[in-house]
Amino acid sequence: MKMKLLLVTIMVVSICTGVFAQQKKAKMQYFGEKIKAKNAISYDVMLDKLATTEPLKAKVRGKVQSVCQEKGCWMTIVSDDKSKPVMFVKFKDYAFFVPKNIQGKEAVVEGEAYYEETSVKELKHYAEDEGKSKAEIDAITEPKRELKLMASGVIIIE
Repeated sequence: MKMKLLLVTIMVVSICTGVFAQQKKAKMQYFGEKIKAKNAISYDVMLDKLATTEPLKAKVRGKVQSVCQEKGCWMTIVSDDKSKPVMFVKFKDYAFFVPKNIQGKEAVVEGEAYYEETSVKELKHYAEDEGKSKAEIDAITEPKRELKLMASGVIIIE
């Protein structure tokens, strides 16, 4: 009985050690200025802070919803809470791009968050970049106030 208990304990410890080792080995891809993921705030915390301070310099962790399919020159970040707004992320000085296949991955972005009205022309351009249909693009008829962040650096966590 003691031998079985010892074997089960060894197996559990081995499995847990393997899981923790995998978690520590998360692959990170860096774009723009080399930033660190440490001390990044959640997307939801950033939204709370932005309610009282705009523009807001922040390092934010969130989920990538979409990416420019032309060049990777912008992306959107979302909260797990679907009632929260989407954040449109552009890259400072158009100096870097991100991979076009990062939808659903976690990202850390550092920069300045703010609200801005986006023109119909620009909204249609972004819809084209995203690969939306002609009908979806034609349905854009009004400017939109959007949450944006001008990022100096991005980390994609895999």
